[in-house]
Amino acid sequence: MFWIICAVMSAIVATSIALPLLRRRGAGEEPAAAYDLRIYRDQLREVDRDLERRVIEPTEAERLRAEIGRKVLAADRALSQGVSMRRAPGGIAAFAVLLGLMLAGLWLYQRIGHPDMPDAPIASRIALAEAFYENRPSQAEAEKIAPKAARPAPDAEYTALIEQLRAAVAKNPDDPRGQELLALHEEQLGNLVAAKAAQEKLVSLRAEEASADDFARLAGLTSAAAGGMITHEAEAAMTRALELDPMNAQARFMSGLIQIQIGRPDQAFPIWAHLLREGHEDASWHGLVRSAIEDLAWFAGEANYTPPQIAPALPGPDADAMAAASEMAPEDRQQMIEGMVRGLETRLATQGGPPEEWARLISALVVLGQNDHARDIYGEARTRFAANPEALGVIEAAGQESGLQ
Repeated sequence: MFWIICAVMSAIVATSIALPLLRRRGAGEEPAAAYDLRIYRDQLREVDRDLERRVIEPTEAERLRAEIGRKVLAADRALSQGVSMRRAPGGIAAFAVLLGLMLAGLWLYQRIGHPDMPDAPIASRIALAEAFYENRPSQAEAEKIAPKAARPAPDAEYTALIEQLRAAVAKNPDDPRGQELLALHEEQLGNLVAAKAAQEKLVSLRAEEASADDFARLAGLTSAAAGGMITHEAEAAMTRALELDPMNAQARFMSGLIQIQIGRPDQAFPIWAHLLREGHEDASWHGLVRSAIEDLAWFAGEANYTPPQIAPALPGPDADAMAAASEMAPEDRQQMIEGMVRGLETRLATQGGPPEEWARLISALVVLGQNDHARDIYGEARTRFAANPEALGVIEAAGQESGLQ
């Protein structure tokens, strides 16, 4: 069917272009000069009518008659010469170019196209994705073909320390802290298989005490060792992390990534879109998610999707202020915190600010035990941002988390 449609459309277009180029002009066809004569005679009659109605002056009528008369003579001479039986100028050459372009297109498609590829309805695409999901390479197979991670060469002192760490872990392999450090440093060196093995041993040692973050890190290292592919082994660790903590961001990111790898970007979109709404700007995968989310939205049929804006960093105490606060007496520290909250409240009342800062003020007042005042600020913020549903959502979330609703 595809070839029939293409052939019919190409024939229609080629015929529409070629016929005017190859058409013969003969005695049976009215020359252009005859058509021009009729037009000029109509113009002469129009001049006479305008003169009778006194629309133009006699002198203007004479000028127009003379000008039109010259055109009549020129058209009459062209008509008296007769019409030759010939094709339009350049018709053969233009037809040859058109034919060459069509043949070149057919040749190019046969070379780089897929003329024998069948149609792929949605059901077959889903079945293909499921087949790829089931037949992924094993971890060992993926590690064999995975490219080596490029890392800058470490200095001699760091290399010596890592060798000491490896020796210590080899002597005491049941030390969880040693395995944790070994996994971290092997990853930094680009030894991803060794890092995965150390993390796997760490999870085994912690047994029932292993956390969702432990399993999520194991899933990430297992995938990295396989060249980025989420193998069955990596997926098992990812699934366990989600069982322990369904909101684990790293594991949820990987659950979306596996959908992309098997050809189901429509399934990945809601997972990654939810991660973006939550923030996670400091996560290593955040840039990848944000750069791909609009393409995923298109595949998922969400043509009007707009990624959430990154919230600006909120002002707060710097490192020196935090260090000074840690050395204060509890009463002095409380006074300093209250002063900072009052300063934030004053600035928002006089200069305004984004909804994130209002939410921060509400939460701070609740922490200080000023619930009534926090409720007043909460009502003021709701009124201020009533016309902005997205900003109002930030305020409502702060009120809910602070127990003001």
